[in-house]
Amino acid sequence: MASLWSSLEKDVFNPQKKRLLETVCVWKTGGKKKMSILSVVVDTLRPLQPCLVEVKVDRGEQYKIAYSWPLAELKLVDGKTLNQASLDFDLQFDKVYKWTTSSFDEKQTFIRCLWKLTHRFLASSVTFVNVPSCVVEGRQRPQEDRKDSVETESQEELSVYQEMTPKEAADVLKLMEEYEPLVNNSVAFAEQLSNDLHVLDEANLRAIISSEKQVTQLMSSIDEALAEVARVEEILQIYDELLGSVKQQMDHIHHENSLLHRIVSNKTRLMDEILFLTTHLDLSREHCDALSRADLSSPSGVEACIAAAEALSGCMNTQIQPGYRKMQSVAEQLIMFETLKQNFESSLISHIRSIFELQGNAQVLDLGQPINKLSAPSHGLHHEELVPYAPLMAWLRNANPVLFCDLPKVYAHNLSRLYDREIKAFFEQARTFLLGRRKGSLRESLEKLMGNRQQPQWSLPGNREGQEDTPDKGNIIKMLEQVLRELQPLCTAEQQFIEKFFQLSQDPADLQVLEASATKGGESMASPEDPPCTKPRSQQEEPTTRLLSEIFSCLEPELRGFLDVCSKDHPFGCVQVLVALNDSVFEMWDSSSALPSSFLNTVLGNMLLLAKSSFNKCIGTLCKEIKEAKMPSKLKGGILPSVSRFEEFVNFSEEVFRTARRRGELDKAHLRLAASVFSSINSLSSANLKVNTDMVMMENFHHIHCFLCQKKIHCLESKKREAKQRCSEHMEKYVIKYLGQPLEKLNHFFEGVRGRMAQGVKEEEVSFQLAYSKQELRKVVEKYPGKEVKRALETLYRKIRKYLSPEENLLPVVWHAMEQEFTRQYQEFEDLIQRCYAGSGIAMDFTMEDLLSYFNSITLSSV
Repeated sequence: MASLWSSLEKDVFNPQKKRLLETVCVWKTGGKKKMSILSVVVDTLRPLQPCLVEVKVDRGEQYKIAYSWPLAELKLVDGKTLNQASLDFDLQFDKVYKWTTSSFDEKQTFIRCLWKLTHRFLASSVTFVNVPSCVVEGRQRPQEDRKDSVETESQEELSVYQEMTPKEAADVLKLMEEYEPLVNNSVAFAEQLSNDLHVLDEANLRAIISSEKQVTQLMSSIDEALAEVARVEEILQIYDELLGSVKQQMDHIHHENSLLHRIVSNKTRLMDEILFLTTHLDLSREHCDALSRADLSSPSGVEACIAAAEALSGCMNTQIQPGYRKMQSVAEQLIMFETLKQNFESSLISHIRSIFELQGNAQVLDLGQPINKLSAPSHGLHHEELVPYAPLMAWLRNANPVLFCDLPKVYAHNLSRLYDREIKAFFEQARTFLLGRRKGSLRESLEKLMGNRQQPQWSLPGNREGQEDTPDKGNIIKMLEQVLRELQPLCTAEQQFIEKFFQLSQDPADLQVLEASATKGGESMASPEDPPCTKPRSQQEEPTTRLLSEIFSCLEPELRGFLDVCSKDHPFGCVQVLVALNDSVFEMWDSSSALPSSFLNTVLGNMLLLAKSSFNKCIGTLCKEIKEAKMPSKLKGGILPSVSRFEEFVNFSEEVFRTARRRGELDKAHLRLAASVFSSINSLSSANLKVNTDMVMMENFHHIHCFLCQKKIHCLESKKREAKQRCSEHMEKYVIKYLGQPLEKLNHFFEGVRGRMAQGVKEEEVSFQLAYSKQELRKVVEKYPGKEVKRALETLYRKIRKYLSPEENLLPVVWHAMEQEFTRQYQEFEDLIQRCYAGSGIAMDFTMEDLLSYFNSITLSSV
């Protein structure tokens, strides 16, 4: 047991700073006999917390803590039987644990330890049942009994033989020194001490008898003191009774004071509430009169109505308790406020509607009057007339969103009629300035133009002949830019006004709530022409854009018609329209005065997309015309019409795009047109022309190369290189074909020689071939004397000069190429004669120096 105790302390509890108090070996009642050790431990450091620990032994004979319960959670200890020696006992924590021990004495010792700890640390909060009193009060283990007996005996010995104090030791030494002679005789020394003790007792008795008188005096003094105490107690009793009545009076006074304080507090709170109601629910007579009269025709009346409406909103928005609304005066005041609000709303809406209708019916300046400058209409006066009512519109928006949401529709419906007339008149004036003449039937011609949808819009005319009164190429751009500059302040001012007047620039969520409330409560007020507001938000436009779209309903069609006129009025009008729109849109985006979400930006963006689409269609039509163009059968060379058309378009477009900010669309168009022109030139190879095809293709590719070198267009650099390469290829073909004419038979003869050599005939055996013998060679050479060759070269020179265009200045280049190729052939013929007909003495009638002199004389004679 001692080894178990020491092992548990050393291996388990000392590392955790706990002290072991008691152990018992147990196993679960009714289960397998798997031994565990229940240990009662306590912390070694304060605060001391006792706990019960279950320790198990694993297979390696190592102790391991399985469970641990604080002793404070112990509720019940059951010893099972009171009179019989049972080895079972129960401990109840959160549930009941049943244990069986191997020894009855260990069980009793363990329960006694639990009882002591609970009485010391838990104040007997644990219930012990079926536990004998001798266990919880009495005996300890035999080892403890032996320890206790030894300790008791040692304590008794210590009580008998107490250690003397220093004073007692000094007195004993002094006594022994005084009676030193008698110390040796113990009997005499004892008798002497007995006599001295008797003398001392006698002295003590005499002292007691002599102090009896003093004791009697002390007792009498005590009696007097007791009497005085009794008298003081009676006086205190009287004072206490008197103070009791005073206390009742003071309690009564305190109660009355508390009631008075409560009354004063209630009066103060009541006064504050009355002042609150009278202050916040009181509308002055002047404000009531202003709202009742609703004088909105004069500036002073408008200001009075604004102040009165704000005061009315303050009164109606005051937060009051629900119970106050049951008060008659408060209810009457609220009813009066609601009546004033409804009457003033009706008057305000009626007045604003009348202003909208008057502005919508305003007259437009007659176009028949003299016009010196193109200018868009201004609505500054109309806006100034409505701006003073902006605070009232804000008030109406907060007071009655249903009625407010109907006013922008009314404004758009009326003002759209005025803008329709003004914008149509403005574009009529712009067309007059553009065309340089005034026609009474301009409107009819425009409608006819817009109605004819079979023809592509803004197309490039194929025939420029017969056009009259064509404006200058810069006139269209200037006029279109002027039109857009005039439209920008008109649309921007209108957008700024409606955003300020109708509070359209506020939180979109609030606007959505307003529209929803207007849809629910104001369906009966909306006119039949108003678009429904019930479609999903993703399909709805921005409120400002939607309102402006209705106000400027005719702007986009009129602008599209004007762009049609600009495109139709000039062969390349679509290019000018694209440049003008591009520059205007980018200028508007860069402008600091333009609104971020300007309505005009949207319109111009749509027009720009249409302009790009029409420009691409025109380029496609032009490319198709170039590819499908039929060459005239009597074509005698020169520059093809497709090349001239391409050159004309590039010259015009580059001039128009010279100051443009973007040229992406133009670069794409140049590449498409260049590809079409190249394809058109290549198609000449299959055409039946009276002149040499290679010569015509060489001239045209040379012309394109020179033109592109002059223009220095970056996107056409690859086409420029291709044109140069194709020109060189066709020049080589042309030279080779025409060189066979002066020495045709000689050329055919040596072609056959090269053929035989290619078939494997040796050079020295070629002369033995019947068709290519020395005699045949001599006959062919004799047919081409020097004078005949010179005459043939002169004929070839005149033919080339006849068919080549003088504008391209290709004659010296072609003739020089002819000279180089002819000398190369001459050298080749001489080489074949030396190789295949060596020793035959056959030679051509002219030498290399003669041939060069022929070319030189022909060149000098033509200068």
